[in-house]
Amino acid sequence: MGEPLVVMKDVNKHFGDLHVLRDINLEVASGEVVIVIGPSGSGKSTLCRTINRLETFESGSITIDGDPLPLEGKSLARLRADVGMVFQSFNLFAHKTILENVTLGPIKVRKEKKADAERHAMELLERVGVALQADKYPAQLSGGQQQRVAIARSLAMRPKVMLFDEPTSALDPEMINEVLDVMVQLAKEGMTMVVVTHEMGFARKAANRVVFMADGQIVEQAPPSDFFTNPQSDRAKDFLGKILTH
Repeated sequence: MGEPLVVMKDVNKHFGDLHVLRDINLEVASGEVVIVIGPSGSGKSTLCRTINRLETFESGSITIDGDPLPLEGKSLARLRADVGMVFQSFNLFAHKTILENVTLGPIKVRKEKKADAERHAMELLERVGVALQADKYPAQLSGGQQQRVAIARSLAMRPKVMLFDEPTSALDPEMINEVLDVMVQLAKEGMTMVVVTHEMGFARKAANRVVFMADGQIVEQAPPSDFFTNPQSDRAKDFLGKILTH
């Protein structure tokens, strides 16, 4: 693993009276795949969304590649360009073609030439298996295809780290694997990734480290081989007991 790329120190956040993130300390090294799991309402998605300031936080600090998270303005836009984000919903622009969706960021934010952006976009669409759909519109694609386009769109910005917030939870079961396969491939190629997911098979296969959250806290973290066979906390044992017995 490389240098720490994402560093969260004593991060706290409330939604009203609810303390959703409690003294979160987390480092993600360059090239590391960290999978965040835990029961609903444990703060997983909020943690993921604070890393690129889609959610604000009250105290503590977050740095990306050594730089503190900017509050707003151009520097925040630059940071967001370095941090790719893939959500549950695909958030593609409905009135733009697949190719236009993927080239928009590089042309507008990275100031790439259109021809270069399109060439890179086609390589990425090829990589995620939807190159043949380049001229179609999002509504003409399946959910699994749209999510793979969303991954390609994030990759087009050449991000330092990719955040995935339950990227398969809105998909039909038969489409889940086609998205996870792309993510496994990314992990193998050394992309730094923070993934919030319920897909335990993926966690076992792709994670360098599993981070288990409950009640806004990181309860334990370990390599998947250790975590799934020998969880240390009662909360994790209880959680795994519920999900691995079905």
